[in-house]
Parts: sequence; structure tokens; C-alpha cells
Amino acid sequence: MALLALVSVGGLILDDRMLVGVPIWTKPFKFAVSFVAYCMTLAWMLTLLPRGRRVGWWAGTVLAAASAGEMVLITTQVIRGKQSHFNNETPFDAAVFQAMGLTVVVLWLAALAIAILLLRARILDRATAWSVRLGSLIALVGAAVGFLMVQPTPEQRAAGDDARIVGAHSVGVPDGGPSMPVTGWSTTGGDLRIAHFFGMHALQVIPLLLLALVALAPRFARLADERVRLRLTFVVSGTYAAVFALLTWQALRGQALLDPDATTLAATGAIALLGAAATWAALRTPIRTETALPAKEFTA
Repeated sequence: MALLALVSVGGLILDDRMLVGVPIWTKPFKFAVSFVAYCMTLAWMLTLLPRGRRVGWWAGTVLAAASAGEMVLITTQVIRGKQSHFNNETPFDAAVFQAMGLTVVVLWLAALAIAILLLRARILDRATAWSVRLGSLIALVGAAVGFLMVQPTPEQRAAGDDARIVGAHSVGVPDGGPSMPVTGWSTTGGDLRIAHFFGMHALQVIPLLLLALVALAPRFARLADERVRLRLTFVVSGTYAAVFALLTWQALRGQALLDPDATTLAATGAIALLGAAATWAALRTPIRTETALPAKEFTA
């Protein structure tokens, strides 16, 4: 994936073709970078398993193979100058998209198997255990948002069997319209890729935030208490899940990320207030010095 990301950068520099309003090599670049972070994080999580490592190894291998298969299909369509997702223009294009759907299902099931292993694993540090468990579960739901994208739009349903494109990233506006730089997310309507991206990367964000708490523990005695870190892990995970739900809801209503209405702003404010109150409550937990774990013990 890292090598393909470099190849895609070369394509972005040397290949001036455009597809659905963006440079044609944008999709393989974004997917490759995302898979680097996703697979490396899962590989680290598998090292935390005291039991079931053989099952975890097979699940990780299947996930990596499915990821590679999807990238081969995406890159093949880029070379052909064709859209990979939602494309039913020719029998070959339809077969490629169906094969991509199969790889995504296999990838999701492999990630589910790893999440189940993490749920059952007895990890000594409870905050670490719950950060990887909740991060993997939110990531699974985030990945499942992709299945919403393959549903036909009202215009595609009206076209029936004549529709050459079935499915869309955007809601309320056609794909390929005005978009944000780099991400390509729509600026005029809803975009399911935002919630998809945000949800999947809970896998990295939640454990990284816990690592940040551990790094700050020597300076702030309250963070050295395992119970405080555990409660903060629940707060972070709950807040993250609420923001993910809000982003999904906003996209499904056909609303651009940077153009929220009053309802979306009110929901954002409520999440922020509840998150702040929960953080304050978690930090008020009395310090119990005998259970405090130093940062070096956690990282080991």
C-alpha cells in the first residue's frame, strides 16, 4: 500500500486525466494511505491478544489480501480511465464493481473477527483494552456506511436498467460537483464519505488519545489513576460515536459538512456540552495511588 501510494503520487504529477471532477489517481492514493494506517493499527492490536493469535493471524491475512485485491481492481480501472465504484457501463465494468463489493464484504468480516477476538481478550490495562475494543467497533460501523453508497439514487431508479452508474457518494447532488481540496468531499450537498472516513479511523484515533493520556500521566497525577484513564476512554469513545452519528445523519439529509443548519449546530453543541461535562466528571474521580500505572509500564 505504501508503494502504491508513491506510484499514485507519480500518477497525480504525470497524468492529467480527470475522473468525476478530480484527478484520476486521487482515489488509489487516498485508499492506499488509508489502508496503510488501517492495516498497521490492526496488526498492532493483534499483538495484544494473549489467546486466539492463530485465528487473528488468519483474519489479518484475509483482510490484507482483500485490501490488496480491492486496490488491484481500483488501479486497473484507473489505468483504463474508467470509474471503479458504481460503474455498470459495460459487463466488464459491472463485474469489476461486483468483485470490489465481494472484497469489501470479506474485508469487513475479517475485521469483525478481529473485533470479536479483542472483545474476548483479557488485556491487563483496562483502558487499553476498551480503547482498542471500542475503536474497532466504531470502525466496523464506519466501514458499513459504505454499503449505503451502493443504493441507487432517485434519478438512477427512474432510469431503471439503463442506468450506467448505480450508487453515489453524494446525497442530494450528483457526484463530481464542487468539492473540498484533497478530500474531494462535496461542498454543495451531503457526502457519505465523511462519516465513512471518520468512523473507520476511530481505530487509530481512540487508542492514540489514550497513549496521549499516558504520556501526560507523569505531569498530571490524576491521569496516573487507571480508573480516570478508563473513564476518559469511555468519554472519548462515546463522544466520537456521537459525532460519527451526527456526520452520517447530516450527510443523509443532503447537507454539506461546512454548511450546517440550525438543527445540526444544535446537535453539535449538545455533543460538545455533554462531552465536556462527562470529561469533568471523569477527572473528579478520587486518586487511588495503589492502582496508578506509570506510563512506561503501559507502553511496555
